[in-house]
Amino acid sequence: MAKELIIVESPAKVKTIRKILGPAYAVEASVGHVRDLPSSTLGVDEANGFEPEYHVIPGKEKVVGTLQSEAAKADVTYLAPDPDREGEAIAWHVAELLKGKAKEIKRIQFNEITAHAVKEALAHPRGLDADLFHAQQARRILDRLVGYKISPLLWKTVKRGISAGRVQSVALRLIVDRELEREKFKPEEYWVFRVLLQGTEGAPFRADLARIGGAKAAIACQADAEALEAALEGAPFTVARVEQKRREKAPQPPFITSTLQQVANQRLGYSAKRTMGIAQRLYEGVELQGRGTQALITYMRTDSTRIADEAARAAEEFIASRYGQDYLPGKRRSYKIRANAQDAHEAIRPVDVAITPESVKESLSAEQYSLYKLIWSRFVASQMAAAVFMDTKVAVACRDTEWHAKGQRELFAGWQKAFPSGERDADLPELKEGETLRLEQLEKEQKFTQPPARFSEASLVRTLEELGIGRPSTYASIISTLEDRSYVELKEKHFVPTDLGRAVCSQLVANFGKLMDVNFTAEMESGLDKVAEGSESWIELLGDFMHDFNPALDAASKNMANLKGGIATSLVCPDCGKSLVIKFGKAGAFLACTGYPACRFTSNLVRSDAGELAIAPKEERQMEVVGTCPECQSPLVVKRSRTGSRFIACSAYPKCRYAAPFSTGVACPQCGEGEIVEKSTKKGKIFYSCSRYPQCEFALWNEPVPEKCPECGSPYLVLRRTRQGVRKACPSKDCGYAVEADGESGEAGAGTEGA
Repeated sequence: MAKELIIVESPAKVKTIRKILGPAYAVEASVGHVRDLPSSTLGVDEANGFEPEYHVIPGKEKVVGTLQSEAAKADVTYLAPDPDREGEAIAWHVAELLKGKAKEIKRIQFNEITAHAVKEALAHPRGLDADLFHAQQARRILDRLVGYKISPLLWKTVKRGISAGRVQSVALRLIVDRELEREKFKPEEYWVFRVLLQGTEGAPFRADLARIGGAKAAIACQADAEALEAALEGAPFTVARVEQKRREKAPQPPFITSTLQQVANQRLGYSAKRTMGIAQRLYEGVELQGRGTQALITYMRTDSTRIADEAARAAEEFIASRYGQDYLPGKRRSYKIRANAQDAHEAIRPVDVAITPESVKESLSAEQYSLYKLIWSRFVASQMAAAVFMDTKVAVACRDTEWHAKGQRELFAGWQKAFPSGERDADLPELKEGETLRLEQLEKEQKFTQPPARFSEASLVRTLEELGIGRPSTYASIISTLEDRSYVELKEKHFVPTDLGRAVCSQLVANFGKLMDVNFTAEMESGLDKVAEGSESWIELLGDFMHDFNPALDAASKNMANLKGGIATSLVCPDCGKSLVIKFGKAGAFLACTGYPACRFTSNLVRSDAGELAIAPKEERQMEVVGTCPECQSPLVVKRSRTGSRFIACSAYPKCRYAAPFSTGVACPQCGEGEIVEKSTKKGKIFYSCSRYPQCEFALWNEPVPEKCPECGSPYLVLRRTRQGVRKACPSKDCGYAVEADGESGEAGAGTEGA
């Protein structure tokens, strides 16, 4: 019988650690948190030093019983949840539940799940870190106080069932404020000129108009553009200057949590939540052919770019072996760590640089391979020599105008050999000062200034990090919470606030200005960091917060505007001429007539890029008739459930209660007996599954189309939303077939096929 017990956070780690340590240790998992504040009451005694009331999380009783039983058998119990605040809190709560059961409790942590790291941690255990736990506890209580006390006000004034979050609400404000900026933006006209020139030697090259009369070129209207074009007609173009400069481009540091989320979003299209889920598996261990369970990366929640000396040495040996000595920098690279970074853990890197992505590709899923390759390549590149380029800048004169052309030639690939940046050569022909050039083509183009871009996941994470809102470990949950609450939606991979999100943000900004202030939220994060360092009391931090929060709460309970009657618009009812208002139903925002109940007009609403509201086109307001009711012969129509999915119902309801799932017309590819029907989760996310569930559990996120793939023969295609619009694509990962969907709207999602 094992004399020592190790308790980890995730069941996935159990197998990896058992493989490392063998039968000498028992290994069990807490399966995440085991205790939390109650779900039905506040659970915080504000009058008694914010004393929290913790309970075993419903459903975790069996897990807790197993941990207590195993701890009672062991001489020593090692608590080994993740090495961060959440992990420390899990360890603390497990320790509380093991009191009186475990003989001795010690805390261990490791940044990577390798034999060396685990054995080193066991050789150097420590006690529980009260400061780290108190920082997590303070954050949990803060979030509970804000959510529990503000949410009821939103229920009363906006819509029942919605909620507010301390950090998520500030992130929502960023998205809403950006949208308002876009709506207020007034585009301004400008014109750009470009010429195609031919020198004495080499290929023709393009140059852009840069200056007119010594000043920066600024052409504001068509008349000025045509005047300039006329003035240049027949005039000679001459090389005025040729400048060449050698440039070195250093690699970027290895990933931290935020940069991994950003680059995975930009290069792979993964959401922050998806990225962290994949990284978690790579950290905990995956089954490799011929090697058993193996952890591939270090801990993925970190904001430090530091790497261990042994990892740097291993990288140097690998680089010299694979690429040659020339690819090593003259001095080992180290990267500056941000002032407010938590330096407890290394950057995200492979646990063994010799395990190349290609060597484990067959053992990994496509998304695991892609993310591991990203992490591995960035780490290796971060330890390599600079890339070297020869930059050429040419200035061309024509009368009082100056035109610029830029060229670039790679002299040495350096780190880009491991992690290509996408920078390409655009070399210019050999040109001499004073050389006359032949004009091949002159192009002018009208353009307009663009509004500030909406946030993508990558740019939102970057902004949250720059502003000090939240911490790397919270970015994924911040974003997913905003989507789950239907406060924002993704359109062409960018966040757009919903009308519900706008209303909630407006209520919070008007009544809780300090809470919604970016700087205040950043200061609170800094305060939590000080608690973790032991330099500030968590009770005092909460007391200071509530000193300002309670008066604002009292005022809001009296002054918060009631929007349940609807948000006024300038639109008029097409049936009776009275005003229309925006209301919020279970399926989202809609327009309703203020003449209700005499007038029952309702409609979906549409909003232009300028923020202008309009009634949805008539065809989008009418129910779609799809057949005849088999029970009463009335028309069958398409309706929506409370959570948003479509279903078929009799138009004679409530006299006739016939209803059926909305069929996509696609036979189930798994069982062959059912058909794929539309459904929705409790949180309103649309998915598609077999009508024979639970006998058949086949499901997917993207709407299937009853068309056979012309390339691989798949019996169905799926609708996918891309930057170019909705496309019909093959669901097979090995088939790249995709075509425009010819105006299909459907319920196309943005997730992977398997639900």
